[in-house]
Amino acid sequence: MATIFTKIINGEIPSYKVAENEEFIAFLDINPNAKVHTLCVPKKEVNKLFDLDEVTYIKLMSFSRQVALALRQVVDCKRIGMSVVGLEVPHVHVHLIPINAMKDMTFQHKVKMSDDEFKALAEKVAKVFNKM
Repeated sequence: MATIFTKIINGEIPSYKVAENEEFIAFLDINPNAKVHTLCVPKKEVNKLFDLDEVTYIKLMSFSRQVALALRQVVDCKRIGMSVVGLEVPHVHVHLIPINAMKDMTFQHKVKMSDDEFKALAEKVAKVFNKM
C-alpha cells in the first residue's frame, strides 16, 4: 500500500511543494515545528534511511542541503536543523527545521498556520530554490 508521501508524489494528495527534481521532492510539513519546516523525500518508496542505496542516500543529502540553503534565505533562524526519525511514515524523509533553540527540534512545540500562510511560504521557498 502506498504511503502518504507516495500519494503526495503522485499528486493524489495536495501539498505545499517547495522543490522537486527527478528523484526527490520537498514540501512543507503540515504539522510544523516552525515556519517552513520542510520534508525532503525520495520519490522511490523506501522505508528506512539506511536501506537506500549509497548513491541515492548521498543525492538525498545533497538535495536536502540545497533546500536548507533556500529555507535559510526565507526565514530568520540561528540554524536549519535536520532530523531523520522515520517512525511516523514508513517512507524515508528528512526533516529540515528552522531552529533557534534545542527545544525547536523536539517535535513537542508546533506552529499553527493558515492555508494562505503555507501557500505564501511555499512560494517564497520555491522561488529561492529555483534561482539556485
